[in-house]
Amino acid sequence: MTEMADYVLIHGGNIATDTWNSLTVGEPVRTPDGRMGGRVWDPVLPALRARGHRVLAPTLADEHTCDLSGHIAQVAGLVEGHELHDLVLVAHSYGGMVLTGVADRFAERVRRLVCVDAALPDDDQSLFDVIVAGGREPLSFEGLEAVPPYVEKLRFDAARVDALSGVYIACTESQFAPVTQLARRKVAASCGRWELVELPTGHVPMATMPAELTRLLVAAAPGG
Repeated sequence: MTEMADYVLIHGGNIATDTWNSLTVGEPVRTPDGRMGGRVWDPVLPALRARGHRVLAPTLADEHTCDLSGHIAQVAGLVEGHELHDLVLVAHSYGGMVLTGVADRFAERVRRLVCVDAALPDDDQSLFDVIVAGGREPLSFEGLEAVPPYVEKLRFDAARVDALSGVYIACTESQFAPVTQLARRKVAASCGRWELVELPTGHVPMATMPAELTRLLVAAAPGG
């Protein structure tokens, strides 16, 4: 039987609504600031909540004025403020950096990690470091800037985080492939703690394959 869980969904870089609307198989979205923020998770929320899970999908503070530590603190504040315990932490893209920092703080509360085409850093790496380790120049990605969250190095207890179980959802047509190749190797070396699942789509499956992604996130619940 599936157990009730507390899902926290962490978005990556704050995608523009125009970009989202060019990708989505759903209805176009308009927001006051022209950015999606946590709304990238809108397609998966109904199914999770219909099964009784608590689900939070915050919009991270502006990456031009907040750093990685600030984003981790923001999500950690939600975990503490809402007294979340049976955590399923889900992250997309850059959000993998935030997920790792939050998992380090609350490892005893985490039931599963789910990375959606996301960065899986080593200790003392920034997102830009992860991309370089994958063989790409970070600024070669269209729209990627050297803003504070992407260049700050993350310090965490690797053994503490590596002991957690997870699902890595790799998008086979993603432009983020240099980063996901590193993640694939980590999954392979995890001694079965991590499962690898592939989706035949680009980097934003919430927009392009929402039904398929929803099924994977539902299945990620403890006992699912």
